[in-house]
Amino acid sequence: MHGDDIATLQSRLTEMGFDCGRVDGIYNDATEKAVREFQKSAGVSVDGICGPATLTALIRLTRTVAGGTPNILRESAIHKSRGPALANKVIVLDPNAGGANFGIEGNGVKESEIAFDIAARLEGRLLALGASVFLTRGENNCPTESERITLANSTSADLVISLHADTYPNEKAHGVATFFYGSSAHGIHSVVGERFASLIQREICARTDLLNCRTFAKTWDLLRLTKAPTVRIDLGYLSNPQDAQRLGRGDFRDVIAEALVIAIQRLYLAAEDDAKTGTLRLSDLRKAGLRR
Repeated sequence: MHGDDIATLQSRLTEMGFDCGRVDGIYNDATEKAVREFQKSAGVSVDGICGPATLTALIRLTRTVAGGTPNILRESAIHKSRGPALANKVIVLDPNAGGANFGIEGNGVKESEIAFDIAARLEGRLLALGASVFLTRGENNCPTESERITLANSTSADLVISLHADTYPNEKAHGVATFFYGSSAHGIHSVVGERFASLIQREICARTDLLNCRTFAKTWDLLRLTKAPTVRIDLGYLSNPQDAQRLGRGDFRDVIAEALVIAIQRLYLAAEDDAKTGTLRLSDLRKAGLRR
């Protein structure tokens, strides 16, 4: 079973301190276990089914957890425990489209080519800093979204970065936007994903002349079903001649790759060790010994 009703149930259980894992709208084993634990504590029949008696108890009982929901606190704690060094971090890069599927095309530029090229440039930089990197596809294949999610989850990733381009009927639309997991309707979001999305936007826009189209919370499957904090970056509009021209240049893609590496590193730095947006370089990370 899946849907908004399940997401509402998961959100309510999480607020009350019962661990459903991520609020993803899917009635999985973790959700059933949380329902059983709630039923036991509420004194209703323990069957793992959210029937009338269970619903009544959910409505009647007040929230028992304050200061942040358990899954948000857990995500933040895991993130902090990983330390500042990129060495031993596992990062999954997901260049959109691939193979015979070129994705969005515009002004002589193909989404599949720019996404894979930026992923390859980013991979090289991350490997040099000691991170483990997985790509969801090669140059000539196009996995389904489900296959990409499965691969990301199988790696025990620390972060997942999905690279895309955008298009719009009006060629004046331009700029970069980043998306993270969250739903205002259910009062949930990925704390790490939101901060990472903000850092990405700030670093890219400080280093390029791409318009800042801001960050947005979404419940798209890639963001919702991937266990690690995940972001999707729409790197520009290929329907816009200027964005397409920028993304078609190798030197510009290098700048994007460096901005992403710096955003990743800043995500793991303590506040007192952080630097102003747009000021860090890869050479600074190496000099600081953050590879170790």
